[in-house]
Amino acid sequence: MSQQVPIESVALGKSGLRIPPLGIGTWAWGDRFYWGYGQGYTKADLEASFKTSLAAGVNFFDTAEIYGRGRSESILGSFIKDWDGHVLVATKFMPYPWRWWRRRSLLTALRASLDRLGVAQVDLYQVHWPLPPFSLDMWANALADVVEAGLARAVGVSNYNPSQMRRAYEVLARRDVPLASNQVEFSLMHRGPEYSGLLAACRDMDVTLIAYSPLAQGVLTGKYSPETPPPGIRRLRKRRAYLARAQPIVALLGEIGKAYGDKTPAQVALNWVIRKGAVPIPGTKNAQHAEEDVGALGWRLTDDEVAQLDEVSGVRKRKPV
Repeated sequence: MSQQVPIESVALGKSGLRIPPLGIGTWAWGDRFYWGYGQGYTKADLEASFKTSLAAGVNFFDTAEIYGRGRSESILGSFIKDWDGHVLVATKFMPYPWRWWRRRSLLTALRASLDRLGVAQVDLYQVHWPLPPFSLDMWANALADVVEAGLARAVGVSNYNPSQMRRAYEVLARRDVPLASNQVEFSLMHRGPEYSGLLAACRDMDVTLIAYSPLAQGVLTGKYSPETPPPGIRRLRKRRAYLARAQPIVALLGEIGKAYGDKTPAQVALNWVIRKGAVPIPGTKNAQHAEEDVGALGWRLTDDEVAQLDEVSGVRKRKPV
């Protein structure tokens, strides 16, 4: 068993900001289409998860203008309004091809996000996807614009590959603005950032990798299997072969967790992401989810345990870069 470790904040790239080693993703907050908001969980449940997370010292919340068509930002904003403590807020801009004002549209979108959140400034503003037709340079310069305008303390990107990230990093550097983060899907079921060299590039460039879907949208919790697939649209995305591949990983997660006071598969999976040098942002729908998520903190998997999980989750024996 590894030693207990204190829960300490981590640097958000070279931005000068510090965040918890684990944050909370709010994709499901207000999203009826994919997550079924209002069917099984309500705003009251989300508020309970918000308060539970904050009570444990996890005060970094990631949202986006497209989550629930703005409802996620509005829900988070209503919780922040009634909370006395400091909350670190990250949100994202979607560079739709039809946004008429191009570079200026990012500033306009951020102002709308600030209104929904009820804050004057966000801690982190990110470009959600590197979508065409507009150039990466244009959106990177637009990110620098909002920092200079005092509307964001730090800026990042999301779903950028290594070369796209380097380009954004270089453009921002010319404006004396650091690229703080790159938010991508990363979990034991999706190790692409390791295989592509993105994780190593983030480490070399001092860019924080923020890992969304670190539990593979619930698959690594152990509650789904080929016989009991997830509900709704997730059933279409998480097919039998995918769920079957997860079973030996979940079994090892449970076995390792027993040595740490019966940590759950989800808690071990999140700790693995942290040990890889990334900041996971699992989604929470209720207080129980939040309690489980924060249980991934305060302890550390051994190198041998990380290696075991690497082996069981490896895809075609590919070697991480």
